[in-house]
Amino acid sequence: MNERYHGMVQKLDQKLPVANEYLLLSGGVREGVVDLDLDELNIYARGTDYDMDFTLLVPALKLHDRNQPVTLDMRHSALCHSWLSLRLFDEGTISKWKDCCTIVDHINGATNYFFSPTKVADWFYDSISIVLSEIQKKPQRGMPKVEKVEKNGTIISIILGVGSSRMLYDIVPVVSFKGWPAVAQSWLMENHFWDGKITEEEVISGFYLVPACSYKGKKDNEWRLSFARSEVQLKKCISSSLMQAYQACKAIIIKLLSRPKAISPYHLRSMMLWACDRLPANYLAQEDYAAHFLLGLIDDLQHCLVNKMCPNYFIPQCNMLEHLSEETVMLQARKLSSVRSDPAEHLRTAIEHVKAANRLTLELQRRGSTTSIPSPQSDGGDPNQPDDRLAKKLQQLVTENPGKSISVFINPDDVTRPHFRIDDKFF
Repeated sequence: MNERYHGMVQKLDQKLPVANEYLLLSGGVREGVVDLDLDELNIYARGTDYDMDFTLLVPALKLHDRNQPVTLDMRHSALCHSWLSLRLFDEGTISKWKDCCTIVDHINGATNYFFSPTKVADWFYDSISIVLSEIQKKPQRGMPKVEKVEKNGTIISIILGVGSSRMLYDIVPVVSFKGWPAVAQSWLMENHFWDGKITEEEVISGFYLVPACSYKGKKDNEWRLSFARSEVQLKKCISSSLMQAYQACKAIIIKLLSRPKAISPYHLRSMMLWACDRLPANYLAQEDYAAHFLLGLIDDLQHCLVNKMCPNYFIPQCNMLEHLSEETVMLQARKLSSVRSDPAEHLRTAIEHVKAANRLTLELQRRGSTTSIPSPQSDGGDPNQPDDRLAKKLQQLVTENPGKSISVFINPDDVTRPHFRIDDKFF
């Protein structure tokens, strides 16, 4: 997905900003790199359908000329969500995007245009389809082969053949803001694990609205706040052993807790960030503690399910599990208990899935030549390669400490002490 595609889409009706700024993330939407709803996504399997996956955030609108904090219209929305009135933009922008808005007429005769995530996604899919069709009519040497284009809810998924590799791009139309939202202003006042490691300016350089609504929200009007740009910066401050534990835990839960949809990889990512805030930095920096951290993440996830509580890292007053039924959370908690009883075996199973997918990929690549690929903002290391050494370490840890665990407890209202324990003893 390169500048040529963007230029062709922009030329169709001049809707997209001429000078645009994308964010390319390693891992597809299904990997939890952005907080989006996974219910409407078709299931793609690594190895069978694709070899590498990316998420590309494409700003349909930019608001980069305001000083922070940015105040959004949240009167109609749940926490972490907002409607977007085009009153914030100039007349030219309103004229271009009217057909992608829902219209509200007021008693005083005024008309308000609200930018609609569903209509924007429809327009984006139609535009990309036209461009890809034109490219396929006149193929050029070196251009990727389009193998699949699908609309999954408000996300456009494209699988491109590049040499012998198949790359999945989940393309997300977004609204891009410079500055920081007023609703998350209090978060900046707290102490965080990244203090002194990166600057506040790096963390709060901007945020997005992504096309996703709350459980009871209006799909046609409601956008979700996303801090994907900030998360890229925060990951620089996370130890490699904790990242290893996170990737391993993600590999386990993606398979185990996929139905019914309750826990997503993004929830796990949020818990990891809370863990970084709660646990001492010197503890998290220990290189051989990945197995401890994996047990901690599993226990923490269990704690979130049982209490039906997982605060958004940037807006802690927003509980991302609030809408779940008691039946769903208990079903998922029971599944997770089976993992906790034998975590090493579940991890080995996840590793075997990855190895099988890699074998398929290598077999396909033997039939062709290798090709260079883009360098996105990455989670660090291969996001789908949990190490079987971790499984062995985990087995040893469980054997030597039967019934014991290391847990991280989420309590955004109390930052006075580290919230972790070994068994029932807090440290």
